[in-house]
Amino acid sequence: MNPSGRLPVSVPQAAGGQPWTYLQPPLGLADEVSNLDPTPLYPFGHGRSYTSFAWEVTESPVPEIDTDGSYDLPVTVRNTGDRSGTEVVQLYLHDPVASVTRPDVRLIAYRRLELAPGESTRLTFHFHTDLSAFTDRTGRRVVEPGVLELRLAASSADVRHTTRLNVTGSVRELGTERRLRCEVGLGE
Repeated sequence: MNPSGRLPVSVPQAAGGQPWTYLQPPLGLADEVSNLDPTPLYPFGHGRSYTSFAWEVTESPVPEIDTDGSYDLPVTVRNTGDRSGTEVVQLYLHDPVASVTRPDVRLIAYRRLELAPGESTRLTFHFHTDLSAFTDRTGRRVVEPGVLELRLAASSADVRHTTRLNVTGSVRELGTERRLRCEVGLGE
């Protein structure tokens, strides 16, 4: 049996620390301003396996998409070990220039893959800008133009690949018909 579970919280480094989600704002991260280090011992999404995996992403120029656009992010995962195993590919969203404080990263999709030794599978994450929406200062749910990062990761702290997107156009207010899920295609 090969372990394949992932942590639903972050495990603190020191006694007295509290289990925490990964949804802290940028000021909740380790930096030179504070002498406290909130870096977890085991981050959200952490897990282990008796085998190893390699991730391959085809690099491309920084794509530009409209505030009502979408982007497909393919990744190929290969079991490079000598045992069957399960890998959980996680996709996180980071918005470095939002007009209001937001979590540093947010899990928007994941896919669990069971792979035999030497086997590989291609996944495609179908990201739509609706997933980057947030509530602005006036209480509207909006998508803003600017830079976004899509981070393929094995946990919230183990980023394997980052794709930067330039979102162009004007601020778009969302209604009730917004997309709430990032679909993941297998074998695409």
